[in-house]
Amino acid sequence: MKVKIGIIGPTDSIERIKYVGKEFENVDMLSFSYSSLEEIDDIIITNKGAVDQWMFSGQVPFSYALSKELLGKNEGGFAELYGSSFLGTLLEAQVKEKKIFEAISLDTIKQSRIEMNREFFSLQSINFHSYAYEGFVSTEELVKFHQELYEEGKMEVAFTCIQSVSIKLKEMGIPCYRVIPSDLAILSTLEVLIERAHSFRYRKSQIAILGIEVIHTTASLEEMHYSHKMKIKELELKRLMLSFAEEVNGSFVQFGDGLFLLFTTRGELELHIQGDSLLQLIEDINIQSGLKVRLGLGFGDTVLAAEENVRQAFHHAREQKSSTLVCVNEDRDVTEFYNVADKLSFPSRSMGQEWEGKLKDVNISPTIVSKIKSLAQYYQKEVITSQDLAGWLKSTERNARRILTELERSGLVKVSGEEQSGHRGRPRKIYTLSFL
Repeated sequence: MKVKIGIIGPTDSIERIKYVGKEFENVDMLSFSYSSLEEIDDIIITNKGAVDQWMFSGQVPFSYALSKELLGKNEGGFAELYGSSFLGTLLEAQVKEKKIFEAISLDTIKQSRIEMNREFFSLQSINFHSYAYEGFVSTEELVKFHQELYEEGKMEVAFTCIQSVSIKLKEMGIPCYRVIPSDLAILSTLEVLIERAHSFRYRKSQIAILGIEVIHTTASLEEMHYSHKMKIKELELKRLMLSFAEEVNGSFVQFGDGLFLLFTTRGELELHIQGDSLLQLIEDINIQSGLKVRLGLGFGDTVLAAEENVRQAFHHAREQKSSTLVCVNEDRDVTEFYNVADKLSFPSRSMGQEWEGKLKDVNISPTIVSKIKSLAQYYQKEVITSQDLAGWLKSTERNARRILTELERSGLVKVSGEEQSGHRGRPRKIYTLSFL
């Protein structure tokens, strides 16, 4: 199946990118031209499912798409403007105008790259007025930059990387040349995007196993003696899960009382993870069957690996003592979902030789330390008490004190003060985390 690269930019830029990329086999290049940045919204929203990666004509449209959250950084890219692009335009301008320019205005290209070319090619005699920026700025602002310099007599010719700026300046009678990416820069960017597309496709084909475990309460345990009531509830749960399995092209199997597994692929589940479908599924099961459940999601390159990650997910989910969703990916990174916009991720594997050495002689796992680090960053706190930690970990304050004592022994936290814990009793210690 061919990789599909969507090219977004002015018509001339699209044609150049397609010309350079024609040597790539098994790649379809789809053209999406625009005349104003606002058109990018509709282009990406309408065609996102039909494109593997997006190639933008430059920094401005790519930054615009990121700022509007139309895609992520790993879903597209653009060919950067290096020294060769600028030097080629400089040579073109001097040949056409049959003169050596001594004052030039230039936008978009980073000042550091201009200085590098000035030093390497001994261009110190040319006075450059540059306007470099991150993200994107309006056409009007860039036109104003060049126009003011021209009217003040501080530059002879404008070099711009933006087509709309070039058109406006020429309409105003200001000498202008457009800087475009070199063929090598375009080729390198396309190679990266194509490789990334193949990588994402492989990732989407990974095995995904969604585990559903019934949380038994005292009442539900009593109901197990009256099997008909529990069986009716489980039948309703099965009905919901079979419907969801059909939705994600998966298969659904029961393993013992109160434990179910749904087998599918990562690509089928990704949209449900990004949205609130899985969290809503927990609510639907509770409302329609009367059962509280926890979900454990595991990804892996093999069924065995995915199943092991589901077990790890359940291990973390059981610590919550309530309905929750926990995901463990192929790298053993754990993500606990609280709601659509609220989640916590942390690694469950070793955190390096330095940490292993510090944790070797203490009774605490690297996973707990990773989770505490992620929670501290999430809450933006580096000074905590046992009460804070107990709340974070949903555990008793006694257990939190034990963990902090072990971390103090390892040198990962240190006591930095005390506070009164109430009208009576010993003061509560204040700890500073030294591993953030």
